[in-house]
Amino acid sequence: MTIQILIILAVMIAAYAAAKAAKLSVEIGILAAAVAGGLAGGVLKTPPIGELGRHLVEGSMTYLDVMLVFFTATFFMAVVNESGGVVYAVRATLRAFGRQRLLALLALMIIVLIPGALTGAGSVSLLVVGAPVALALGRLGIPPKRVAAMLFIWAGLSAAAPPVNIWAMILCAGTAIPYVGFEFTLGIPVLILGVITMLLLGLKKDPAAATGPAELPQAPAGMTWWRVVVPFLVFFGLVAAYRIWPFGTPIFGLALEFALSALVAILVSPKRIAVAALAGDTARRLLPLLATTAVVGMLQQIMTATGVRGLVSFAVISTPLVLLFFLLPVIIPFSEGVLTYGAAAIIGIPLIWFLDSIGFHATVVIAGLSLLWPLGDGLPPTALIGRLSVMVSGYKGSYKEFLKATWLPWLVITAAAMAMIIFSSKLAFLVKWSM
Repeated sequence: MTIQILIILAVMIAAYAAAKAAKLSVEIGILAAAVAGGLAGGVLKTPPIGELGRHLVEGSMTYLDVMLVFFTATFFMAVVNESGGVVYAVRATLRAFGRQRLLALLALMIIVLIPGALTGAGSVSLLVVGAPVALALGRLGIPPKRVAAMLFIWAGLSAAAPPVNIWAMILCAGTAIPYVGFEFTLGIPVLILGVITMLLLGLKKDPAAATGPAELPQAPAGMTWWRVVVPFLVFFGLVAAYRIWPFGTPIFGLALEFALSALVAILVSPKRIAVAALAGDTARRLLPLLATTAVVGMLQQIMTATGVRGLVSFAVISTPLVLLFFLLPVIIPFSEGVLTYGAAAIIGIPLIWFLDSIGFHATVVIAGLSLLWPLGDGLPPTALIGRLSVMVSGYKGSYKEFLKATWLPWLVITAAAMAMIIFSSKLAFLVKWSM
């Protein structure tokens, strides 16, 4: 049976490699691996080939709730951006803190963190606020290469930040762990690491970089702070309500909370928003991420049905613990660069099972891994956040030089993530604070 499973695994790897060699997208590559693995399993009767269609359909629905959160959260941020809230916030930050450089950098960091934290996608942070924040950072005397590096690290941290963390959601769904207790467990490290990145890359001012960047666009007439803040207050109010009054408030769920907040943003917008057109544009922009989530579910289902997932789990639990800790800072980012969110399902789920079974705190370990995976979004072949960071920052140099500029924050984040994993049982108080 082990030989059969190894053959199926080899077929899946070959199918993915062939898809990448043909320059197909990551989503098509993962789908090809799932279909090839299912066909190979059918030939070897693990499972019968007639069940392939059922497994693919069931697998595509595994993360339906995650996809709903993805869409509603991104639509909410798109409404805020379309109404002029993002440009208004960036311009107001420069006006208020233009002569207090550290406070301006801190405010810009928060602006980058919010979209990714609410949507679970660092790419959304860059698409929504990346360009105006890059212009603001340039005005503060930061050269384009360091601007790109800062945006990459901040966008990655925003994807790891609560309340929406796709890696943690996938891990919790695959290990039957409730998706709760991450607010302080992830929020505190993300803020600390974001500030450290700000100091490492943004503290030194380059006068030549601050000479007249392009003018920030104007916010629409009538935009005010309360129009920007009210939709966010509604969202966080809905999130907090059922925790403050658990027996008197219905649990709406993140998707409905984002939808209601988007409705409020539309109502308070100073200009008319074409809702249908914006929703369609949001769906088109999110299609690669939604497709990735669907095919990751398919791959996970096929791997489970054919026994490949069990084999990977056995490989994880049979690796000596010390060697595993040395390998994680390399394996986790590179797996993200190849498989994006698929890495959480293939490697992360058995890893959580193993570490939880030997006394590590699963929620804190998931939080630590969630800090490592975004680093892989700067690595080929996908490099989604890395490529977007270079694009919105206006950096014209080589991609390799951009990655070199991130090395020090990269090492700090890696050290923090590994400390959270290794000392997870001692950091369990963060989970209690979040409950």
